[in-house]
Amino acid sequence: MDQKDVIKNLQRDHAEELKLAAKRLKGTARHTRIIESPALSDLTGHKILLKPENLQVTGSFKIRGAYNKIASLSDEELARGIVTASAGNHAQGVAYAARERGAKATICMPQITPPLKVDATKAYGADVVLHGDVFDEAAAYAQKLSDEQGMIFVPPFDDYEVVCGQGTIGLEILEDVPDVTDVVVPLGGGGLGAGVALAIKTFRPEVRVIGAIPEGSPAFLNSFRAGHVVEAEQVVTSAEGVAVKHPGDLTFALLNEFLDDLVTVTERDINEMILLMLEKHKLVVEAAGAVSLAALEHLNLRSRKFASAPGPHVVVPIMSGGNIDTVTIGAVIQKGMIARGRIMNFEVELPDTPGQLVKVATLLAEQRANVIQLDHDQFKASGHYTNAVSLGVTVETNGPDHIDRILAALRAAGFQPRRVY
Repeated sequence: MDQKDVIKNLQRDHAEELKLAAKRLKGTARHTRIIESPALSDLTGHKILLKPENLQVTGSFKIRGAYNKIASLSDEELARGIVTASAGNHAQGVAYAARERGAKATICMPQITPPLKVDATKAYGADVVLHGDVFDEAAAYAQKLSDEQGMIFVPPFDDYEVVCGQGTIGLEILEDVPDVTDVVVPLGGGGLGAGVALAIKTFRPEVRVIGAIPEGSPAFLNSFRAGHVVEAEQVVTSAEGVAVKHPGDLTFALLNEFLDDLVTVTERDINEMILLMLEKHKLVVEAAGAVSLAALEHLNLRSRKFASAPGPHVVVPIMSGGNIDTVTIGAVIQKGMIARGRIMNFEVELPDTPGQLVKVATLLAEQRANVIQLDHDQFKASGHYTNAVSLGVTVETNGPDHIDRILAALRAAGFQPRRVY
């Protein structure tokens, strides 16, 4: 978006446009209800209230911006067809909205997009084209199709109507949580963050809006530091929904004015929150949707404005989506359990004599460690004993202290265990 269009959009009547977006979305997007989280409140020491957009129509907040944009188009524009690019959630939002408005939709998606999101997009009647390794390459191809075939391009984030559609989330938070002090929102291209910040600051400017990004997706961090949009050299994160190299020009301008702070999180933080949501709330949240949750533990240390604010904090993190495939969930659960000390793998060399395996198994049973897998390999041993065998063991544990007790018991019995993970 060129600078003239950015300035023109910044001068619009934001309050009226946000109210119009809410009116258009009534009966289409769900007003997702706030969920209190005792687990996260205990963990952080603040009152945490979840905004579960993972329970939204199409499984993500994206339906809001997509529908508001498409609802603003004329019949002539709809007849030309719709084209867009997306890592998945915007794709489903556009496909759903186009179907509801009677328009044909073509969706360009990166080749890394999970099959679940590809299939879900096709199920809404859209044509899907897989192109490029990252979102930006898919977006460039979608723009090319728009230029060549005359279809209306619906941007995933850098568009005023899209931003206002996402901003209806902020309106709902203000309505449902009148004492809210902080809203935490994940940032990718910036549409969600810009919309929420625009809504919050338009109607309740004293409420803080804090952005959250993975360490491996630094585009907004670099852009804020530079004072203008800067494209990231590379993006490496499991949260494909926020894996964007080039932030939007309009979204950057809005966030540069209205965002209070920015917090970075690690992949481990994200995985742990996906697991926590499954265990404590029985909620499925994708990696991008867990970014705001992952920021909660770090607000006191990484956000000066949050830490310096007096009085109790009532924090609403936005879980932006829940479209995650079962293979990824399985991998995330395993990584999360390892990170939290719920699974341990160790190797130990034993004399190749009868009874040694039983001895190790007895020690593990005494320490109440549940054996998941054993690997008994004569050829892997380094020769600590004259005739040695290598034993690899994976056990289910109850946390770091339990792991320390298990390893100490093995050492006390004369073994030399080496923890692998």
